[in-house]
Amino acid sequence: MLFPIRDDQPTVRVPHVTIALIGINSVIFILSQALGPRGFAHFLMQFGFTPALFMDPQAAPPDMTWLYLTPVTSMFLHGGWMHLIGNMVFLWIFGNNIEDYFGHVRFVLFYLISGLAAIAMYTLFNPDSTVPLVGASGAIAGVMGAYMVLHPRARVTCLLFFFFITFVDLPAKLVLGIWFFYQLLMSMAGSATGGGVAYMAHVGGFIFGWALLKLLVKIRGRGMMGGDGPQTYRITW
Repeated sequence: MLFPIRDDQPTVRVPHVTIALIGINSVIFILSQALGPRGFAHFLMQFGFTPALFMDPQAAPPDMTWLYLTPVTSMFLHGGWMHLIGNMVFLWIFGNNIEDYFGHVRFVLFYLISGLAAIAMYTLFNPDSTVPLVGASGAIAGVMGAYMVLHPRARVTCLLFFFFITFVDLPAKLVLGIWFFYQLLMSMAGSATGGGVAYMAHVGGFIFGWALLKLLVKIRGRGMMGGDGPQTYRITW
């Protein structure tokens, strides 16, 4: 098992949006813990994305007034500390460079649309699911897909768990490729939510981010690219 902890790709600007997203996700989770176990479960039901209810709103409880906003609100909820910490580490490692490329405002749009693409993919394969989908990982998967296009040769330091624990430095395209194919294999293994993990959402988010950046790079031309991807040209806004 590989767990990324840092990369060597520098940034030009301060990643204000990435920092804000980490802060917002963390604050929401910490405050939600004050609700107690039963209140927290109800909170996730109210603001998590439930495909079956979204596809059939008449089946939703009458107090679920936020139903049509849950594709967005669900991206800022997490089921536990490890869920939150893991997602925020991945967001910090890969998000700052993608924000550097897009600029702050467009990065927000890219992040949210990646999350919606992930939810759409999950719903396509699980339209009758009554389990709330929560977490930022679909949106972050889109960020990771974009990173694979922009910085495939960046070095990513990972913790390697394989009968022992050690550090390894690997190319980003290898780390992200392994991660993606693991998500794909798990999603095809019989359940898109094996072990409570929405693997199909990860697959959808990653494919969206990868495909969009491939398209942008093609449109803008390789003449504007640095040796490792389009580093010298950035969208500013």
